[in-house]
Amino acid sequence: MNEVIHKSGFVSIIGKPNAGKSTLMNALVGEKLSIVTHKAQTTRHRIFGILNSPDFQIVFSDTPGIITPNYELQKSMMKFVSYSLEDADVIICLTDPTTDRIDAEMLERIKKSNVPTIFVTNKIDLATIQQVADLEAWYKTFEFAFETCHVSALKTQNTDKLLEMILAHIPVHPAYFNKEDLTDKPERFFASEIIREKIFMNYRQEIPYSCEVIITGFKEKKDMNVVSAEIIVERDSQKGIIIGPKGEMLKKVGIEARQTMEEFFGKKVFLETHVKVIKDWRSNPNQLRKFGYEQ
Repeated sequence: MNEVIHKSGFVSIIGKPNAGKSTLMNALVGEKLSIVTHKAQTTRHRIFGILNSPDFQIVFSDTPGIITPNYELQKSMMKFVSYSLEDADVIICLTDPTTDRIDAEMLERIKKSNVPTIFVTNKIDLATIQQVADLEAWYKTFEFAFETCHVSALKTQNTDKLLEMILAHIPVHPAYFNKEDLTDKPERFFASEIIREKIFMNYRQEIPYSCEVIITGFKEKKDMNVVSAEIIVERDSQKGIIIGPKGEMLKKVGIEARQTMEEFFGKKVFLETHVKVIKDWRSNPNQLRKFGYEQ
């Protein structure tokens, strides 16, 4: 009887904000693991999405969008991008044809990593033929572009073709994670991300970027999860906006988050939320470490 050859490896998805990295990982894994909104810089952490089959395991790494950091939180976010390059077996350079391309400095770092790189155009359902052609020509200027692929992550168009390309470069190796695992993150992490997603969807301007969500309690019961959360803001004025007149905005966020959690966890959820001010937390390294941003 022939021995089964098993492949296992890490795939880092790199791109500018709004390139659709989270949507692509969710599409490839088949589960919504990373929050997705229409606003840039939604992803703050490095999140693993694990795709399992009898003969392979692919660990996709969704990272924050590449930006020039202006404060400590953004510096920590860019560290997650660097970490994902260090252990990658395959790198996906993802580009939205209608927005900025990956900058030269990051491309040079990808080149120096000497890792098989697939240049991927996303949102082809929204792009013109000329925009896709221009990107294809741009890809060909990089000798480290092993392959190119054009997809629509939202509509899962050509994602099967991209998966075949990825598998061609995944090394033979035992699985890194249990074959039942979908991610490396605990359930309380996804509870906090779901609340943060609702904040991004319900508030404007700087408010979502000034918020952090900390799960202060997560109790699993047979038929219900009981979740307590703190929404952290930087100023008293932001606290008032989050709560809203007569508490209506906070109530709306709580209802929407609870409904999404119930779909995600497959059981009833009791959710309690409070708002707390920690002045300038985004620029405080000690506070960022407490929130899990410094490794």
